[in-house]
Amino acid sequence: MKPLEGIKVVDLTTYLAAPTTVRVLGEWGADCVKIESAKGDPARTQGAVFNMPYNDDENLAFDVANLNKKFITLNLKDPKGLEIAYRLLAEADVFVTNTRTKSLKKLGLDYDTLKEKFPKLIFAQVLGYGENGPEKDTAGFDVTCYMARGGVFGTTVNRGDAPMIPTNGFGDFQVSLALASGICAALYGRDRSGKGEKVTVSLHHAAVYALSTGLISAQYGNQYPKNRTEVVNPFNDVFRTSDGKWVCICCPEYDRDYEKMFTVLDAPEMLTDEAKEKYRRCESINANGLNQEVVAALDRAIAKFTRDELMERLKANDMPCEACMEPEDIYKDEQAAANHILAKIPYPSGERFMPTNPIRFGSMGEPEYVIGGSQGAHTVELMKHLGYSDAEIEEAITSGAATGETKLKKL
Repeated sequence: MKPLEGIKVVDLTTYLAAPTTVRVLGEWGADCVKIESAKGDPARTQGAVFNMPYNDDENLAFDVANLNKKFITLNLKDPKGLEIAYRLLAEADVFVTNTRTKSLKKLGLDYDTLKEKFPKLIFAQVLGYGENGPEKDTAGFDVTCYMARGGVFGTTVNRGDAPMIPTNGFGDFQVSLALASGICAALYGRDRSGKGEKVTVSLHHAAVYALSTGLISAQYGNQYPKNRTEVVNPFNDVFRTSDGKWVCICCPEYDRDYEKMFTVLDAPEMLTDEAKEKYRRCESINANGLNQEVVAALDRAIAKFTRDELMERLKANDMPCEACMEPEDIYKDEQAAANHILAKIPYPSGERFMPTNPIRFGSMGEPEYVIGGSQGAHTVELMKHLGYSDAEIEEAITSGAATGETKLKKL
């Protein structure tokens, strides 16, 4: 039995963080229904932004957040469309949304309204900036709320350079697991109290939490952003190899490993008595501002090796290191394959890799990955399940309160 088997989820979401939360719940066994407006989730056409195909048969930009769902199209501004949504919610355990609160109030789908109608419902919302403050109603995306306002861009940049260019949704996918964990806790609490709950996660808050070490240490003078040439421990840094690749080395015991490191790297100039007197102690190089000189020596030595050559040397000497992998490297990574970090999903153009969620259950095995298909693909089926007659369904579709299956059109 899957952990969430028997749990029903209604999804009113767009883009990445909130819909991916529901994807994960579906992988854990929940029965998930996504409500879309007639315009559809804008993520259905994001393939063009990511230089990928997007159509009803192959749309990884949409599927990555929307596997394992059924799709219904409703006009929630129409009383009939809202009635259908309420019928779905009457059966549901969880309602997940990233719609802004002021819009939910206009629709009659805000927490206070739903709490009165469905007192056992778990209301779960992804927010940009949180429930309070001057930005509470501001539109938010992971690149603005998480990466920028949350401090990731400003903290993780190599000081003096431009901020990192992250893969799209870097914060969204982390927030999706945070909200999923909150939902599971709320479901457990409901089993004891019999009452629903409101669960929120904001992109802004999640980013600041992820930077906890930097946030607590900065108040004691630990300056961010840092520069790789000035790090406190030069053996805990990133380096570029002769083939233009990057490698991360993490050897925290600088004093112990000094001679070993420069022996492995064939850097005899750093092993003379004079050099050891000057550079061997981490406390001394920091007190005398010599960090840049040690990093420069490491750069010169490492630039003689390809990434594979360097990795082989360091790992053979039990020195913690790792290649800074790119997507194409991860496709071929034996460790990723052994732990099912990527799933292969069949599409018309062939099998395509899809990252799996990292939470594993010993009793469950590999989750299923079901591609839902077109917008409104399950409108008629779901309305029949809710007790609507064929005539009522036809009337709702004719009036525009609901929409049947709609094929994606290229812009």
